[in-house]
Amino acid sequence: MSKVTRRRVLAGTAAVGGGLLVATGPAAPAAPAAPPAPAPVTVSATDPRYPDLVRGTNQRWVGRPDEVRLITSTAQAVRAVQEAVSAGRRLAVRSGGHCYEDFTTSSDIRVVLDLSQLSDVYYDPGRRAFAVEAGATLGKVYETLYKRWGVFLPAGNCPTVCAGGHIAGGGYGSLARRNGLAVDHLYAVEVVVVDASGTARAVVATRETTDPHHDLWWAHTGGGGGNFGVVTRYWLRSPGVTSSEPARLLPRPPSQVWVNEVAWPWESITEAGFTRLMRNHGRWHAQHSAPDSPYVNLFSQLKPWHRAYGAITMVTQVDAGAPHAERMLQDYVAAVGAGVGVPAQTRQHRLVPWLHATQWPGFTGPDPTIRFKGKSAYLRGTYPTEQIAVMYRHLTRTDFHNPTALMMIASYGGRVNTLQPGDTAVPQRDSVIKMQCVTLWNDARDDEANVAWVREFYRELYGATGGVPVPNEVTDGCFVNYADVDLNDPAWNTSGVAWHDLYYKGNYPRLQQVKARWDPRNVFRHAQSIRPAN
Repeated sequence: MSKVTRRRVLAGTAAVGGGLLVATGPAAPAAPAAPPAPAPVTVSATDPRYPDLVRGTNQRWVGRPDEVRLITSTAQAVRAVQEAVSAGRRLAVRSGGHCYEDFTTSSDIRVVLDLSQLSDVYYDPGRRAFAVEAGATLGKVYETLYKRWGVFLPAGNCPTVCAGGHIAGGGYGSLARRNGLAVDHLYAVEVVVVDASGTARAVVATRETTDPHHDLWWAHTGGGGGNFGVVTRYWLRSPGVTSSEPARLLPRPPSQVWVNEVAWPWESITEAGFTRLMRNHGRWHAQHSAPDSPYVNLFSQLKPWHRAYGAITMVTQVDAGAPHAERMLQDYVAAVGAGVGVPAQTRQHRLVPWLHATQWPGFTGPDPTIRFKGKSAYLRGTYPTEQIAVMYRHLTRTDFHNPTALMMIASYGGRVNTLQPGDTAVPQRDSVIKMQCVTLWNDARDDEANVAWVREFYRELYGATGGVPVPNEVTDGCFVNYADVDLNDPAWNTSGVAWHDLYYKGNYPRLQQVKARWDPRNVFRHAQSIRPAN
């Protein structure tokens, strides 16, 4: 029996105006009584905590809201939303603060609802699923699920990212090829919504097709954060599982993994060698990313850094329990490096317990004191020759010298591609690589040069399709969690394909219908939020 947490209150229940508004999916047994949640904390501009709470990981963006409200329960979230709506104050919601753009810091935002203290992870016997509150970091999710029940959620590689926006945007990581996306295991979601009358309430939506709120569940399987309401809690259980034993409700991770890092020094790489490296990498993924491939147990990030860094690196993880795991890893490294003209230099190669590997710096996210700009793409196959030439040109530019500018190219496909585009809001279900052009820097004085480099690189990379990765036989649009408002700008997107179709493809009209039903007043909005259907 799992312990009763301090916030395990009635699912979907929220106090509003002294009463209770309840909206749930299929009936669940009553939850056990719990101690009251700690009171919310309100931080204004005169509070010494304010500078920390008006920014996230990307230091390019600093907000100036009137206040930041840190809540610890769904009821408090309902109350905070109701107060903001009633007062006509623009509200934004933040869980981990890893947004690429200014969606929680724009100048018109008056209240930031901070969910970082709403962070419990526990087993809910009533729903026969694991409950994860929106402010729980992925590191906490992994540790709690694994240490208590031996299971895991195949989510992202950065342990400081929170569940809130990560899962709503799809959620992928180093075991996605093996076990699918995080949303492929989403059973239910609790969301604070605002109806046409301006009344806030909490709703629980499930994947049960008989649930009258099923459309709201579907929208949170890749529709992105900040669109429909305030996600306060997710419930996780793999599809088709009939057991009531918690240890069987989600996949089990590897006991151990092999981790490996290799490097090719830039000083020894010619353009022909670089071209061969990229062709090898793209061809390997095109050949080994089917759902039934033994290589679904392998995940890798190829990192062609700007020449100023000194090397191109590749970090790889493989399930050590898979047949011939170490040989699989060695064969992969050899295949990518074949014919490059310079041997790969092994920087590390070791066997690591899985939970420790979730903190491995080879995959984890950036320093939270930096500035960055990224632009993404899904790839259905290998890189065209003309794109490889663009990569080489921008990575070796002599008028730009940032050693932490790079392409980050991640393995994808595998079990991700067992679903159809409409099964979840994530429509990219036949890609084999997920890529981003990204640059990281420290000083605000370097903003212009860094943003210009990544914009120019990306526009030329996809010059044949209007500066963006239009879905076609090679590319398949962009990843919503790597938000990029340049997709809205005709100066950088001349494709004629709207930003929302690059993220959502044919799923966008359905998302608009969900938006119109659940957020008819457009309370939850940002520069790339879903627009309600007319």
